[in-house]
Amino acid sequence: MDRESILSMDPNILVSMVNMKLRDLYSSLEAFCEDIGIESKELEDKLSAVGYNYEKKQNQFK
Repeated sequence: MDRESILSMDPNILVSMVNMKLRDLYSSLEAFCEDIGIESKELEDKLSAVGYNYEKKQNQFK
């Protein structure tokens, strides 16, 4: 998965995939974003545009 495929993905599918990865594989959004080569702000902006915000304490988008 690369930056372009993530930014072009449907946000509702993307949030599900990201939350699964955060739950199962990554301790933080920053670690996930670093691993896939995207700025966390880009991902947060894309998902906040459709009502999802990152909850650091729970390590997921809600």
